Amino acid sequence: MRTFGKWLGRILLMLVLAAAVVGFLKRDELTRLLAVNSLFSEGKIVHNFSNMNAAFLWREVPRGDAPVIDLPKGPQAALPSGVAQYVKDRSVTSMLVLKDGAIVHEAYYKDTTDTDLRISWSVAKSYLSALMGVVLADGDIDSIDDPVTKYVPALAGSAYDGASIKNVLQMSSGVTFDEDYLDSNSDINRMGRVLALGGTMDGFTAALSDTFAAPGDEMKYVSIDTHVLGMVIRGATGRDVASLLSEKIISKLGYEAAPYYLTDGESVAFVLGGLNVTTRDYARFGQMILQKGEHNGQQIVPADWLAASTIPSAKTKVGELNYGYQWWMPNDPREGEFYGHGIYGQYLYVNRPKGVLIVVTSADRQFKEGDVKGDSIALFRQISEELQ
Repeated sequence: MRTFGKWLGRILLMLVLAAAVVGFLKRDELTRLLAVNSLFSEGKIVHNFSNMNAAFLWREVPRGDAPVIDLPKGPQAALPSGVAQYVKDRSVTSMLVLKDGAIVHEAYYKDTTDTDLRISWSVAKSYLSALMGVVLADGDIDSIDDPVTKYVPALAGSAYDGASIKNVLQMSSGVTFDEDYLDSNSDINRMGRVLALGGTMDGFTAALSDTFAAPGDEMKYVSIDTHVLGMVIRGATGRDVASLLSEKIISKLGYEAAPYYLTDGESVAFVLGGLNVTTRDYARFGQMILQKGEHNGQQIVPADWLAASTIPSAKTKVGELNYGYQWWMPNDPREGEFYGHGIYGQYLYVNRPKGVLIVVTSADRQFKEGDVKGDSIALFRQISEELQ
């Protein structure tokens, strides 16, 4: 009996030691997984959104050697009275307003500063749309009507087999993907765990097999579509997105700080929502978009691409928000008005006729309550009108 007890004790000791070794070897993965589980908690969300590279794999998007191009200061505007309540209710961390390219309002909240590199979430999709336009103009992609499998053979036989680049740009791939951030078992959260544990996003995407509609028949917002666009760009150019975005766009805008992407375990950029940028640098990108792709006398993104990207073209349902190529438009669209939007209250709002650009970053844990998008756009429109 004593012998059995000794052997049992040794076995338990070996199991404890083995668990300790595994824990040591996997400590980074476990740290990232714990970070995912507490990423949006009330006491941590503001800090986390400014320090995503402390918990996740990441890579820099070089800002290039160009000197910083200061944003000019205009007369400081008295914003509508509703802005103060909006800032409080929506847990806004920064708001910057440009009128005709000049800063007329800039404010930071909740102990954030102008040097914070804030997580874009899905505003990153609009950056990738701009890059797609450049790659298309360069001739690396023949047509957006090409099937995605032409550039990404690994997607043959997956749910994306048969979808065109245009279908995916319009979030109309027909691929089944649960986007519920509040459901821990949803596809979007399973994808987050793949990212946290250093897995492969390409492998995750290629394993998707279910569809709910034929490609192009129906617009349904699924973030994984944007990852496929990243796969197409990488397949067509033989380049990684981070260095390509730097060369083609970021390095030409005079950014203050080098952005960075969160990445998976293969150093592939999390293009659907992992870009981190300062508030003023978001504004530099947005102002270039407002100016039809032109900046400092140089055409950076083709104007015709932006014209096609920022008008309603996806088959959305009546009364729903409109969608183009990774850009949103209100359900009552107005010419030259569109925006990038990320969960938890990130906005890059462009009102070209009024010459107004608005950047908002937030940590809004109630982002799904009420008509938050509608209220936000209504406020941005009011700001644009009153600046006249």
